[in-house]
Amino acid sequence: MLIIIEQIIKILSLIVPLLGAVAYFTLAERKIMASIQQRRGPNVVGFFGLLQPLADGLKLLIKETVLPSSANTILFIIGPIVTFQLSLMSWIVIPFDFGSMFIDMNVGVLYLLGISSLGVYGIITAGWASNSKYAFLGALRSAGQMVSYEVSLGLIILSVLIITNSLCLSEIVISQAGCWFIIPLFPTFIMFLISALAETNRAPFDLPEAEGELVAGYNVEYSAMGFALFFLGEYGNMLLISTFTTILFLGGWLWPLANPFTSLFFQLVPGYLWTGLKVSVLAFFFVATRAVLPRFRYDQLMYIGWKVFLPMSLGFLLLVSGFIFSYQLQLNNCHHLLTVEQIEIFLADHTSYKDLVGSIVRKI
Repeated sequence: MLIIIEQIIKILSLIVPLLGAVAYFTLAERKIMASIQQRRGPNVVGFFGLLQPLADGLKLLIKETVLPSSANTILFIIGPIVTFQLSLMSWIVIPFDFGSMFIDMNVGVLYLLGISSLGVYGIITAGWASNSKYAFLGALRSAGQMVSYEVSLGLIILSVLIITNSLCLSEIVISQAGCWFIIPLFPTFIMFLISALAETNRAPFDLPEAEGELVAGYNVEYSAMGFALFFLGEYGNMLLISTFTTILFLGGWLWPLANPFTSLFFQLVPGYLWTGLKVSVLAFFFVATRAVLPRFRYDQLMYIGWKVFLPMSLGFLLLVSGFIFSYQLQLNNCHHLLTVEQIEIFLADHTSYKDLVGSIVRKI
């Protein structure tokens, strides 16, 4: 009984802060866009508008849920629930600090890729069950967009996995102790950010929700909490992809490289604060792109995904794998001329490569 209570408390300690972060992320987006567009934004409900997310949530909760008479009722209800549930399930493998995660899974990257791939089913189910041509067209657009950009995202993630030789998210972060991967993999970092915008259906790639063409897309027939669950899932995925980008390229909870005079200060700051700061910067990027960039056409979206990002990510994957293979080959050739002690001295002087070839040294 105590184990069940402990697990329930552990689950609530993850879900409740996450829902609060998603709710106030919507307020932050409205405030940032208002500042960019030189207007006030929410400022009436509560001090500085801080109670506006709670008021919006209460309004959607007490509104009447309208079910279209021609819709498939069961699937119509299941669609937004699946989207929101998958958004929550992805967070159980995210490390916020060293040893601070719900489950320390050795195949955490594979788990995240699997859950994100399932997200398209909630959208397709909702679009088809609505029995509306506008909702169905929006669902088809979203499915094609998500599948297209998952290919380039997977190839970019493979570049990181080849370097770290691990699918564990914690090990990926620890392997960046000497150098964040944004420095050697900067082109892939840019491609990953742009692909993340398309994967989460965010502007300027929000074609499934093109109001002027599809009347809000796959969620056009939804109201009240069904409508709210879709947007909770969308904003949760934005925070998730920002956290995933932080883990892959920005060192996760690790502090920036610093000189000896400031290293003590960086060590005193908790790791989860560094994670939160980096995620906030990336989340600001999501909001700023919506405020300043116009929407792309759908043919431009597909062109970028299949004819630009796919060959570039594949070429960079081959470049990274070739570099790692050649470095390992040189090291294997060197061990015939050098002793183990000499190789260890060399690795101590080149700490950025120590994690990459540590397993090879142990074999030698």
